[in-house]
Amino acid sequence: LNLPLFAGGNLTKADLIESVYLATGFSKKESAAIVELVFDLMKETLEDGEKIKIAGFGNFVVKDKA
Repeated sequence: LNLPLFAGGNLTKADLIESVYLATGFSKKESAAIVELVFDLMKETLEDGEKIKIAGFGNFVVKDKA
């Protein structure tokens, strides 16, 4: 996906949905479902104690905080 730069450098879920919608031609409802599915899979993976690495995007890991 070619994500545009957003004011303040913040990328929202709505921005991701819009980007999926524009890049794929799926409906906005379908695009929202895709984004939610990805977030759900990431959440489940992190809850299972696994790490996530998305090349060119970032690393995700759960850390304990006081």
